[in-house]
Amino acid sequence: MSHPTTRILTMLELLQAHHRMGGAELARRLGVDERTVRRYAARLEDLGVPVTAERGRYGGYRLMPGYKLPPLMLTDDEATAVVLGLLAGRRVGLPGEATESALAKVQRVLPAALRERVQALQDTLGFTLAARDSAAPATARLLTLAEAARARRRVRLRYRSFKGEASERDLDPYGLVFHSGRWYVTGHDHRSGEARTFRVDRVESAEPGDATYDVPADADPVRQVTGSLARVPYAHDVEVLLETTLEEARRRIPPTTATLTAAGGGVLLRTRAERLDGMAQMLAGLGWPFTVRRPAGLRQAVRDLADTLREQADR
Repeated sequence: MSHPTTRILTMLELLQAHHRMGGAELARRLGVDERTVRRYAARLEDLGVPVTAERGRYGGYRLMPGYKLPPLMLTDDEATAVVLGLLAGRRVGLPGEATESALAKVQRVLPAALRERVQALQDTLGFTLAARDSAAPATARLLTLAEAARARRRVRLRYRSFKGEASERDLDPYGLVFHSGRWYVTGHDHRSGEARTFRVDRVESAEPGDATYDVPADADPVRQVTGSLARVPYAHDVEVLLETTLEEARRRIPPTTATLTAAGGGVLLRTRAERLDGMAQMLAGLGWPFTVRRPAGLRQAVRDLADTLREQADR
């Protein structure tokens, strides 16, 4: 019991279990001196726990009559971390209703002084990232898939595709991934016989079975999700040679946007694009010299963008 925080919490437990305890007895139980006990009592008061110190020969410490330890005790740092996490969660696309209710519950059980400080943070905090709408899955299905992935138990899925087509399939889930406001589950799909990625909000039911499985050593759920999203079919296959390093390219270009490989003294960008004018704008925004390998229409889109910028510059 060497950590001060552990000793402070132990002191709180002792005071709850006993009507009153002397300073010497607390010091003996905690393995510290009485001066340290006084410091711990002051720290508990800072956390909103009403510790009363009785001075004199028979003095000691006790909790204010009627005080009950709330179900959640957080230090200032812990409360700040929890609230920041919940506030940020709303921005990245976590379920809004659940986030709001969780935030309200956390604030309700905080000591009054700490609750006011946390509320001040919430009232004055700003984000540069705009709030996103999420495709929040049903919590029960999300937890079922998580438990199945951890226990390596096969799951029977009822799934509805983006086209609205319903199907049933057996899945060996490798893991869950949260990306850009959506939840995905990856694993071996026995219907296709391949590793597949499924959006959890499109899972209509998930029932774990008795069959178990082994996860391949090279399985990487995050890589599988980002790779599958990068391969979503679009109208144009794009290959562009960027004059930069692979490290710098990976820092600027998300894996869901393109596949990046070192090639020809630069970086070969491969992706699919629905609109070539948007791809031209992205390449121009990167600020690196580049060579379009395909399609030929992208070269024209770059020329058109250059003409537009010249017109704007001459206005």
